[in-house]
Amino acid sequence: MGKPFILNLVHRLELSPEYSQKTNGAGGKEDAFTGALTSESVEIFKTQQRLAHENGLKTTIQLTYASLFSDECIELAKADHEKYGDEISLSLLGLPCPEFKSKYKTKDFCIWMFSEDDKRAIIDDVFGLFKKKLGFYPHSTGSYYLDAYCLNYIHEKYPSVKAAVATCFEEGPKAYHTCNNSWYTFLDGGPWNPWIPSKENTHCPASDAKDDCGIVCIPHLSRDVMACFDGNGSNFGTHPQNVLRGMIYDHKRRIPYLYNLIDQYRHLGKWNRYAYNMMFVGPGWMNRSGRWEVPYEGLYKSYEDAMRYYGKLKKEGLLIDMTMEEFADFYRIGLDYQEPERCLWKDILYGSTKQYFWYLDPHFRTCLDMNQGGAMIDLRPYAAKLPWKVGIGTRSVYDASYPYLIQANYRAGYFTHYAGEGTVKSYKVKHGSEAYDGCLQRTMARCDVLENGDTLLTLDPVTFAFSDLSCDVVSRFLFKKGEGKIEITREITRIEGKGEVEIEEYFTGAFGINEYQSDMSKIVLTSDGESGHQEIHYAYKCRALHEEKASQIAALIPDVDTLLSMGSDEMVAGNVEEGYAFSPCYRLALSKKFTSKGELRTWLSLRKAS
Repeated sequence: MGKPFILNLVHRLELSPEYSQKTNGAGGKEDAFTGALTSESVEIFKTQQRLAHENGLKTTIQLTYASLFSDECIELAKADHEKYGDEISLSLLGLPCPEFKSKYKTKDFCIWMFSEDDKRAIIDDVFGLFKKKLGFYPHSTGSYYLDAYCLNYIHEKYPSVKAAVATCFEEGPKAYHTCNNSWYTFLDGGPWNPWIPSKENTHCPASDAKDDCGIVCIPHLSRDVMACFDGNGSNFGTHPQNVLRGMIYDHKRRIPYLYNLIDQYRHLGKWNRYAYNMMFVGPGWMNRSGRWEVPYEGLYKSYEDAMRYYGKLKKEGLLIDMTMEEFADFYRIGLDYQEPERCLWKDILYGSTKQYFWYLDPHFRTCLDMNQGGAMIDLRPYAAKLPWKVGIGTRSVYDASYPYLIQANYRAGYFTHYAGEGTVKSYKVKHGSEAYDGCLQRTMARCDVLENGDTLLTLDPVTFAFSDLSCDVVSRFLFKKGEGKIEITREITRIEGKGEVEIEEYFTGAFGINEYQSDMSKIVLTSDGESGHQEIHYAYKCRALHEEKASQIAALIPDVDTLLSMGSDEMVAGNVEEGYAFSPCYRLALSKKFTSKGELRTWLSLRKAS
């Protein structure tokens, strides 16, 4: 059947889902850990299991701390393991229960937010209880996020663990704002598909065996990598109730968007060694009082429809259902740490022709927007492998996001109201006093994987029409496997009219984890060329460097331990510009002039600075 399409279906057996405690307890106790709630949670879990099994799908059953105190839950898990081959796993979500609260004296429930001492104590407590009740340690675990400290500790202390749910793709400020500024899960900057994390930072893929944390990690849900970048990711994932929360259904509560989302992930097998989908649900979403303005009947129907679609794909030989442990074993077969993840994504929410191209490897993660001429709208420097500690007692109690160098939504991409260009990488085409930015030119792209493992993204030609001249420009991005480098070509394939055309390749950058810029005074901007080495130590003074024949221009960004450089195989003009306080960015640019067909070939490189 070609590239395998693999499904991890994970059911979390929670007895006190955090979503249900307040919605079901309206008018009653705030912490509604009651017999009625726990009984309903078990019944919903049994319903979810039944719907999966009726469609021939195996699951991974994640027991929570609370469910480990329930003989009924343990027997249910054992029975389905014996009958259907479901994996019995352990979740580090669902911690709150009377036993936990009396022992740890806290309302916190996110394992990564605890102090390191408490992380170890809680992990040992939960894993120890699992072993006591089931007679073995689990082979997989999970949370919304597991920081490097937790992953490293689990691998060292409990080596049976092969797989973990370890992050949410783009669960950051956007989700926070749409949850009335109350949902403190800040996890931007990670992979959208399975990966093996670095020992230094969960979001960074391991570079080699020495950097391997020992655990294959999967994201919490397979999310729409366009819609959740532009908006709230919690509405756009392979969880039927996410789709209902986003109100993406018709008058009969049918959910074709979910099927399109699943099929988009199937399509990613075209550029990767396999295709993947993940669904991760607890019982709180299907409670009898309803959710998201949808009654229980609608919640039930959405889950029934989703299981039926996955089951249909399996019956047609188009899907392989695996437990988390099975997937971890599969993932490590023929593992190449430098193999990238590629994702050419089309708009399935609104049906436009908009395209995003996502790429990640151990050196960086980036996104290009074809609606803006292939502009780079997100860039994360994985090469730095930042040891970003998170939790009580660290510099970041709750924000586990991996920093960006470009983020068009948080730090204003091309379309800004006053100050000019925000963080973005694009190009300009100039003729006399006229200039056009590639960000204003829509295009489409195709992706090819070359025999040497490099990835080539080719954009359709874009026409630039000046008052007395016009030209077509084709853009190509060559992602060099294992090098942390992108080679960018802007080729003039047609030129009509008199005069000179200049192509300028530019990078406008900053750094951060949200909308607010930290102090940039440690940044050093440099230019190297015929005039020698020149530097600007960032001080918000609008200074600039110009080199007619530059070999390289660069930005050293100590706060994120990154050296970003741009260069060309030939000596071209280079410009370096320092920003100012009202527009705290820096700008690097390389340019070349043409009177006929030709091309500007540049490269962008990311390296760890220290």
